[in-house]
Amino acid sequence: MSIKFKKLNNTIIKCKKCPRLFNFIKKISLEKRKQNINEKYWGKPVTGFGDVNAKLMIIGLAPAAHGGTRTGRAFTGDKSGDFLFKSLHKVNISNQNFSENKNDGLRLKSTYITNILKCVPPGDKPKNNELIKCSNYFTSELEQLKKLRVIVALGKVAFDNCLKIYKKKFNMNKKYEFKHGKKYLLPDKRILIACYHPSPRNVNTKVITPLMINSLFKKAKKFSTL
Repeated sequence: MSIKFKKLNNTIIKCKKCPRLFNFIKKISLEKRKQNINEKYWGKPVTGFGDVNAKLMIIGLAPAAHGGTRTGRAFTGDKSGDFLFKSLHKVNISNQNFSENKNDGLRLKSTYITNILKCVPPGDKPKNNELIKCSNYFTSELEQLKKLRVIVALGKVAFDNCLKIYKKKFNMNKKYEFKHGKKYLLPDKRILIACYHPSPRNVNTKVITPLMINSLFKKAKKFSTL
């Protein structure tokens, strides 16, 4: 990892800009979940992870309360991550089909995974000022990933907030509709692809299936020429 990326991640981990979020993750880390009662929670903002020479980026909205906030890694230790990594392994983006903790040996192929918001918000509902404050970190990640070609946004909120960040920098009048599998060419020539979020609700109700997400990531790989 480059020195700039290490500095960025250290800054993210130490961030206390949003008192509501800072207090909430501390509360989660102290109260814990019954099945994780004996674990030590990460309890800090969660950085992105993966290949710093990535051509593909996968973004969610925020870490899960008892997933990333517990393990210290995005989409790690929760049901959404379980579903996601089965797909990433199936299409040869990751070296294994699970993501349990930061020391489980997971490796990503030319891919970087992160969240728009680095802290879990109460009720999974961030405030606008929190998103604005945290957007600088996501912007820095976009700038650091020099070879990035494709962004897959998991869920409409991540999709919309990614576009908000782009609209701050570029003049974008085009209409961007969130529709699973729909792709858009961004002003910096990167491709944004909308993907239904692999949440337990979406998976259980078949809003998204393994076939759907596998097909999407196969296309994302092709577009990024992994």
